[in-house]
Amino acid sequence: MPQRPLGRRLAIATLIASTLSISACASRAPDATATTATTAPATTATTATGTADHAEGAHALPSTHVHGVGRDPGDGALLVATHDGLYRYQADGPRRVSPPIDLMGFTIAGPVHYYASGHPNTVMDLPQPLGLAESRDGGRTWTVLSRGGTSDFHALAKAGDTVVAFDGQLRRTVDGRAWSVAAIPAEPRVLASSPAGRNLLATTETGLLASTDRGATWTLVPGAPLLLLVAWADEQTAVGVAPDGTVAISRDAAKTWRTSGRTEPAPQALSASMSAGQLEILVVTEHGVLSSTDGASFTTAAPQL
Repeated sequence: MPQRPLGRRLAIATLIASTLSISACASRAPDATATTATTAPATTATTATGTADHAEGAHALPSTHVHGVGRDPGDGALLVATHDGLYRYQADGPRRVSPPIDLMGFTIAGPVHYYASGHPNTVMDLPQPLGLAESRDGGRTWTVLSRGGTSDFHALAKAGDTVVAFDGQLRRTVDGRAWSVAAIPAEPRVLASSPAGRNLLATTETGLLASTDRGATWTLVPGAPLLLLVAWADEQTAVGVAPDGTVAISRDAAKTWRTSGRTEPAPQALSASMSAGQLEILVVTEHGVLSSTDGASFTTAAPQL
């Protein structure tokens, strides 16, 4: 499909209103001691293969609230995490592969291996909020590892062997069950880890923050643009989107940034990846899931690489 440039600037106020709407399902955890552990048994939700919902149209968004987007590194399948569950795109459109749960903070840890938080919606055997949930079968089943009924992590990243998440406090865990609390200068809208976990970025109202110790300490990135969303493609390449939809790319591990284009309208979700040296940027807007190799022009994303 030929590329089509997207160039209209979106008003910041409009985007902030949309962001507040998406964040309305947030619930904050109470303050906790520096280290906590769960002793409750893990809870699993299962959806039967072949009974999933199917969105109308090959390029239709499956939900009005999209919280995450990315490709499974095993087979390159396009995934969209929404208020209504996880959808996997096929040639004829997106198909829900998970239970109908609200997946916030969706993070791809490896082939068919994902983390998320959020809300159970109509799935009665899951806690509200979910806490930290994990799937090791491509989203078909989810196990609550810890903090179920306590934490709603809207920002979440897997940095090497450490999950870093924010529920009003920045929390870190290696085993998914015992957590420590770390300080962060400002509330993160998004947490993003480089593939090897050596670098973490956090978008905040006061500027872009960076960590090189898996979220233990943070510093402001000098000269970085104010970003709403950010994602890593590899250890050197990061992509961000400003509140007005401007796309910025860094090729030196977030030290310097170059603006490359603008999405129309500004996206709800962002991811980036590198395959055979080729950058792919994925954004979700009201037009659907769009793809770009340079951040300047976007086309409809392919369901699979």
